[in-house]
Amino acid sequence: MTTTTNRNRYSALSISAHWLTALLIIAVYCLIEFRDIFPRGSDGREAMKMWHIMLGLVIFGLVFVRLAALAVYRIPPIMPTPPAWQHILAKWMHFALWLFLIAMPVLGWLTLSAQGKPVPFFGLELPALLAPDKALGHQLEEIHETIGTIGYWLIGLHVVAALYHHHFMRDDTLLRMLPQRAG
Repeated sequence: MTTTTNRNRYSALSISAHWLTALLIIAVYCLIEFRDIFPRGSDGREAMKMWHIMLGLVIFGLVFVRLAALAVYRIPPIMPTPPAWQHILAKWMHFALWLFLIAMPVLGWLTLSAQGKPVPFFGLELPALLAPDKALGHQLEEIHETIGTIGYWLIGLHVVAALYHHHFMRDDTLLRMLPQRAG
């Protein structure tokens, strides 16, 4: 079942979930990048790592909200229609972003599980997905960090593409995902 909304905009749910995901990604990256302001083992550093984990898991949940919104609401066409090669490139980029948004929280959860560490989620402790295995935990952590670095590039390209479409192609790619202005 698909529901129609404004023909040239994403649904309010899709727009809200997109920008909330963006804010949470910024927070998750900041938390892990700036954890070094606290010494190893300190309460501040541990709190930053805990919030990194919990917000990463919130992003994981939001992925499914966003996928449900895509299933219910149609994707508005870009006007004017871009060349076919740009459409294909955009599909691949979105696939890579979706894969990133799913893989990172799962890898984080698997890493903590393999390292025998708790997986906190707002007062709960999520179950381990793997038996403790320090070597595997270290490998998973390296993969998680590598994909995190790739994520900077994916997100950066996504932003650059949206701005390119807006300022140079002069199409409505960016406008379709911006929050509606009052009035």
